[in-house]
Amino acid sequence: MKKKILRIVLLVGTLISLFFVPWILVWAWILPLPNTIQEQVDEAIGHGFDGMIVYVDEAGKPPAFYTGGWKDRENKIPADPKSLFKIASISKLYTAVSITKLAKDNHLSLDKTLAYYLPELVGRIENVEKITLKLMVQHRSGIPNFTDNPAYWENEQENGKNALEFALDLSASFEPDKSYEYSNTNYLLLRKIIDKVLGYSHEQYIKENILRPLQLNNTFFSLKEVNIDDVMSGYYVGIEQDFKTNENGMLATAEDVGLFLRALNDGSVFNEGEKEIYSSIYEYEHGGLVPGYQSLAEYHEDIDAVVVQFINTTDFNGYEWNLSEITINRIVKIIKRKK
Repeated sequence: MKKKILRIVLLVGTLISLFFVPWILVWAWILPLPNTIQEQVDEAIGHGFDGMIVYVDEAGKPPAFYTGGWKDRENKIPADPKSLFKIASISKLYTAVSITKLAKDNHLSLDKTLAYYLPELVGRIENVEKITLKLMVQHRSGIPNFTDNPAYWENEQENGKNALEFALDLSASFEPDKSYEYSNTNYLLLRKIIDKVLGYSHEQYIKENILRPLQLNNTFFSLKEVNIDDVMSGYYVGIEQDFKTNENGMLATAEDVGLFLRALNDGSVFNEGEKEIYSSIYEYEHGGLVPGYQSLAEYHEDIDAVVVQFINTTDFNGYEWNLSEITINRIVKIIKRKK
């Protein structure tokens, strides 16, 4: 009798668990791989994405662009590969390169502490005397992530002007260098340090030392610098609002991000001695996520290919992000299959 009851309980548990399985993710993963990248983009749009841009740079071949869905859903404007897109945390790569260059030029030291550069934070951030710039670059500082503070999202656009306040006077996530936790606060502080040691903005430094040398003429730091009509619309699941007019930092075309990622990985963004420093502190690809915009920029050494994927549909529950990762993985498989 007990075995029978146990079997019934297990069966019921299995049925309940099946109810909560994100079947669209399973389906997207197990579908037969299309023959072309464009077919994969079209398939992804069929899974519910509003719009999508993919840039592929395979060594020895001209860069290729693929689009699907809408640049502007309301006005039925098709996705445009030249659209500007909010790249969110991909911008951390540009900051990390800047920190590298400044360290090589002895404008700052990766081994000096946050307290040394921003003494006003003593007593406001735990372990500030132990946290080095290197630990901040590597997300090993233990400084709380301001975007994990629920209060920040009560008015994200207004609170973004004073984002650091949402990470101050909180307990550290861990002792410095004892663990890893992705924290946007690390890079917010690194940008402040760059501004301080230079005496001018990190944006100007990035323009002069990264964007102009690489001729990245379609990378910007704010909506104030661009024509809003050039920006791809952004959508959050369940909300009709177009998030295009929200200020979320850096914007770029897929091509500009791809060119930067190629230069990062082949070393051409660096001067002598800089790549060795960078390799010891940070990564060579990244993703980004803000309301309405998710992006992935990857380099695959085995096939010497850069793949950039922009999708203008998000949620913060992980579903849309997981679907985007499945999609780019399938795109990479298509590229490898043709090698």
